[in-house]
Amino acid sequence: MKIAFGTCGYSYKDWIGPVYPPGTTSAQMLELYARRFTAVEIDSTYYRVPSSKTFESMARRTPAEFRFTAKLPGSGTHLPDLSVMNVHDDVSLFRHNIEPLAASGKLACVLMQFPNSFRPSATTHEYIAALCAELTGIELVAEFRNRQWQTSDTLELLQALGIGLVNVDQPQFRSLLRPSTDVTSRIAYLRFHGRNYQNWWKGTNESRYDYLYSAEELTPWVDRVVDIAASEQTEKVFAFFNNHRRGQAVRNAEMLEEMLQSRLPAAMVNTVPDSHRPRGGEPLALDLGQ
Repeated sequence: MKIAFGTCGYSYKDWIGPVYPPGTTSAQMLELYARRFTAVEIDSTYYRVPSSKTFESMARRTPAEFRFTAKLPGSGTHLPDLSVMNVHDDVSLFRHNIEPLAASGKLACVLMQFPNSFRPSATTHEYIAALCAELTGIELVAEFRNRQWQTSDTLELLQALGIGLVNVDQPQFRSLLRPSTDVTSRIAYLRFHGRNYQNWWKGTNESRYDYLYSAEELTPWVDRVVDIAASEQTEKVFAFFNNHRRGQAVRNAEMLEEMLQSRLPAAMVNTVPDSHRPRGGEPLALDLGQ
């Protein structure tokens, strides 16, 4: 069993300097990222469904041990009318187009992230099952943004459907999920959104996740990750940081990785060799054989 660390997304212009060296192009970012981490969460798929060629290119341009997770399109999770819960055509297109990545063996799972307005009911339970049917053949994990989902009924539902529960760190507003160590499938998944209370509800995707964790804030998660890894169900753990502004996610992913290495056998932490990547916030060297 391996624990893989990474970030939610890798192609950000404001990472040029803090993460990537000056002059880095968007086309170069994935290869450079893969020299620092062994997994990434593709978040751009939330906004549009990439072509099959795009997913094939991602698989081709990364090392054999590299793994991707991908966010389901928002049209499939953020429904405009909760009284009419039909699966959007984008979900079928997404499943078709992502097949080259799945066939390569590099697709670890697909993330279904539901909004705060998506609450447990017979209808939403049926909708989640409908998504599973549409996404057959690939591993799924679900992130809920409403604390009403944090019940034993939800755990039973996800276990029955073979869906992993996403454990999250985020501002502790009353309606948001509490930190947990629940495991409902062979894939354990963690997302760290930062604790930007001021901009959580009103901010943009940049300002909402503008946050840098301290070591003290991440320390309780070391014990949680150890507990999650010790679960009999767990075969793989993914821990992704979403506080992407100015490369802060990279710094915190490395921080948690280092903290876990002191608690777990080296074989359990899936890392890129230190000789292949700089640490301590230094940009990666730009050498792509061009």
